Amino acid sequence: MKLTTRELVTIAVFGTLWGVVEISLGTVLKSLNVPMSGAVLAAIGLTVAMVGRLFVPRRGATLFVGIIAMILKLFSLGGVIIGPMVGIFSEALVAELVLSLGGKPRRWLFMAAGALGVLWTLLQPFVTGPLLFGRTLFVVWLDFVDMGSRLLGMNSSVILWIVLALAAIYLVIGGLAGWLSWDVGRHLQVRLGKSPNAALKRGLNV
Repeated sequence: MKLTTRELVTIAVFGTLWGVVEISLGTVLKSLNVPMSGAVLAAIGLTVAMVGRLFVPRRGATLFVGIIAMILKLFSLGGVIIGPMVGIFSEALVAELVLSLGGKPRRWLFMAAGALGVLWTLLQPFVTGPLLFGRTLFVVWLDFVDMGSRLLGMNSSVILWIVLALAAIYLVIGGLAGWLSWDVGRHLQVRLGKSPNAALKRGLNV
């Protein structure tokens, strides 16, 4: 895949936007211990990345946006940033796989990419916990159940309902991000005098 200079600049712009969100809003949300801050940040970041995908409709564009955002996350102040960096990369990778394997860009495809990308934030501790922080899966599971119990106001004994409810919430948040990114991206293309259909056709020729 060969990208033009204009496309590279566009990817850099959207990657920077995602990175700025992670550095600024991410730091605030984490310091305040806002519930589901990971899902909120993922939804905003993926919205930015998928809007960028409409401007650069080429395979790999969404992943490159995420990589730039991940690198910028290095400049965050305080705290452990390895986990968030892995999260940004993974979210972008999931969205990239959905958008690349799904064929012609459509609204439902963007919604699926957003939904699965945000859902990953719920699953990530089960991967990064043991691999990066030496935590056992059992401890990660207990934290997961405790978080869901407190967030939903449900007794920890109804584990199945907690898991299903959390998964549904994260999928809905991600789906809304995909829906929004499609509308925002198409609107911006029209406002900037770009033809959405022409851009999408160029992407399909890659």
